[in-house]
Amino acid sequence: MIGYVKGVVTHLFTDYCFVDVQGIGYRIFIPNSTRQKLTIGQSATLFTYLNVREDALTLHGFYTQEEYDLFLSLISVSGIGPKVAAGILSAITPPNFRLAISANNAAILTKLPGIGKKTAERIILELKDKVGIGTELDASVSGQMAADITMPGDIRQEAIQALIALGYNHAEITPVIKKIYQNEGTTQTEISLEQLIRLTLKEFGRR
Repeated sequence: MIGYVKGVVTHLFTDYCFVDVQGIGYRIFIPNSTRQKLTIGQSATLFTYLNVREDALTLHGFYTQEEYDLFLSLISVSGIGPKVAAGILSAITPPNFRLAISANNAAILTKLPGIGKKTAERIILELKDKVGIGTELDASVSGQMAADITMPGDIRQEAIQALIALGYNHAEITPVIKKIYQNEGTTQTEISLEQLIRLTLKEFGRR
């Protein structure tokens, strides 16, 4: 099994690249998240998975160990093959994917390419214990959620920006957050950003 490939990127295409390793060109299928980090003419190391089929052998590569691990988790789910898994990684970051799984939010998953309602529910059922973020948000998730925040002093605005990054729009987010504050009977100083995001995602998941 090929664990990783290290060489010079010679060609970049929509969903694959060529990497030259001592004169041998490897064709490696990659998600968009990996493609954006590669540059023709520069050396790169890709974590790889060799997919063996009766009619073909295909090599799939990932720029980070995190992407590679999530890819393996995804293809372990019944009905999800390497192509769909790569499409998911092209559409959502691993931290946001873990957040959606942890919040049981099938609505986010159904927005991903090749994922219907039943498949989304199966992903949550089979992967929550493997890739969920538990009771606290990972530092990487918190960092990403905090990026591009225009009003850091307002927890509600930070939550809205984070949820927009997950694919929701401002008009549907605002009334849900207002409802949470009313139901919880809390103020901004009594609820954290992580708690507000989690509660909002749970509300969306009930729809």
